[in-house]
Amino acid sequence: MGDRLEINQLFNLHGKVAVITGASKGIGKDLAKTLAHAGAHIALIARNKEQLEQAAHEIERIGVKVLPVPFDLTEVEDTAQVMEGIYRHFGKMDILINNAGINVAKPAEELIPEDWDKVLDINLKSVFFTSQAAGKYMIDQKKGKIINMSSQMAFVGYYKRAAYSSSKGGITQLTKALAIEWAPHQINVNAIAPTFIETPMTKQMFEDEAFKREVLGRIPLGRLAKTEDLFGGVLYLASQSSDMMTGQTLVIDGGWTVW
Repeated sequence: MGDRLEINQLFNLHGKVAVITGASKGIGKDLAKTLAHAGAHIALIARNKEQLEQAAHEIERIGVKVLPVPFDLTEVEDTAQVMEGIYRHFGKMDILINNAGINVAKPAEELIPEDWDKVLDINLKSVFFTSQAAGKYMIDQKKGKIINMSSQMAFVGYYKRAAYSSSKGGITQLTKALAIEWAPHQINVNAIAPTFIETPMTKQMFEDEAFKREVLGRIPLGRLAKTEDLFGGVLYLASQSSDMMTGQTLVIDGGWTVW
């Protein structure tokens, strides 16, 4: 940057290639658009081909290259091949955002093995193998940014979240483990940990006024998060601004975990 701090370059991703999972709609698509506006070319991974192609068309209008990749992330034996295809298409792989995730909201005593496996397979197992596949290219490049989607539930307990909290606690620890192992290759591995986010998918959940009051009562800032509350943190972790930060989880929870 020379002697003068170029503010407009702090979050510049021009020419970078970002891979985003769970990117066909909701938070994943919004994060993809955010990185595209910062100049990154985008590979979108999700299961629904039609939704992926629609998301790709929207993001292409921003003026970057976009590759939709229909893929079920739980098919981990095929992950390396899928990531190789993305790498061959763009010629490099600079950023990975492991955004895909699910929850099975049940009391702990009602969870069955299939529920547990469903949550852990997508929220934790797929994250490791996707990171492993991307990490191989980043190691060769001697540079890379991996951003995992954790949750405030990695740090606090909550009702009907036994499997989910376990998966997100695992994400926070996986983030630290990969950060230590890949630091010699200048790969930054960090995580984002949001509170409850107000989206079309969670709208029905918050139609339960008692539940909404209970949640808001735990957030000192007094509101649910919005997707755009994550944009600054993600841009920071994806850009050169965070080159000295690794193994950390950026908690964006309105103060929930401060109590």
